Amino acid sequence: MKRFFLSLLFFAGLLLLWEAVVRMHIWSPVLLPAPIKVVEYLKSAAADGTLWQAIVVTLKRLLLGYAIGLIGGVPLGLLTARWNVLHDTIGTLALGLQTLPSVCWVPLALLWFGQSEAAMLFVVVMGTLWSVVIATDTGVRHVPPIYRRAALTMGSKNLHIWLRVILPAALPFIVSGMKQGWAFAWRSLMAAEIFVTILSGFGLGQLLHYGRELNAMDQVIAIMFVIVLIGLLADKTFFAPVERFLHRRWGTSQEAA
Repeated sequence: MKRFFLSLLFFAGLLLLWEAVVRMHIWSPVLLPAPIKVVEYLKSAAADGTLWQAIVVTLKRLLLGYAIGLIGGVPLGLLTARWNVLHDTIGTLALGLQTLPSVCWVPLALLWFGQSEAAMLFVVVMGTLWSVVIATDTGVRHVPPIYRRAALTMGSKNLHIWLRVILPAALPFIVSGMKQGWAFAWRSLMAAEIFVTILSGFGLGQLLHYGRELNAMDQVIAIMFVIVLIGLLADKTFFAPVERFLHRRWGTSQEAA
């Protein structure tokens, strides 16, 4: 409870600082709107449905691309961990492509798929896939060898060892990779939505882009807040609890120590 109130006090202080800077007229109100202006935009966008439609469109794109990245990334990471030749080839490729900024995939997606949902999906998958591959590979390689030897002693073989011993033991690393992949997917999708215009569905990135085009900074800042809020909710409601559970389960948390 104490930590909650300290966090609340911190963000309240940031809000007051923002209001103070606006009142000092250091920047034009066009460039730095007051907090109340941002709240007013959020209310109007929520009232006419624009905000909710954009959130739904963006989350659909994000979840679909993220799911495809997970489905492809986990098995690929297991393969690179199992065979050194794949680790030295596909693993090295994954490491190199992960360092590529998300926005770099957008021109390629536009050339290959045009102004389409496929372009959006491609960018999100590329933002997710390589982080999951690397995390899965790292997690499997960090499983203590004693686990495998103990499983062999008790009669476990091949696929059973991978599914019931190695994969569960690597889950803390895999979930960390999923969390990182989610962050990269978010960034990739926002870059794609800013540059790719699809008339059939406007996402949060498009609202951000149009706010910039219209010099509507209240809209830009409001959409940025929404993007941050969704990211925080995903972490606090899913990734953080799962990570805590897995670290407690495998005795790697500070609480377990």
